[in-house]
Amino acid sequence: MISNDNEYKKAQEELYSLEERLKRLQQSGSIGSKGFTKAGIRKKITGLHEELAVYEVSAEAKESAS
Repeated sequence: MISNDNEYKKAQEELYSLEERLKRLQQSGSIGSKGFTKAGIRKKITGLHEELAVYEVSAEAKESAS
């Protein structure tokens, strides 16, 4: 769960990294190595999108309450 702006930034960086890894796997046509399958990477990407969205909604709610 993302609880501050620093964690939010790290999650965005991780998301970018995973998207790049998935892109490379798709281009090479390989299955993946070290446990990083395309499906596994997509699942991690989805989870990060959800966490980022929850944090964004939370931040907006705090901002509008102020």
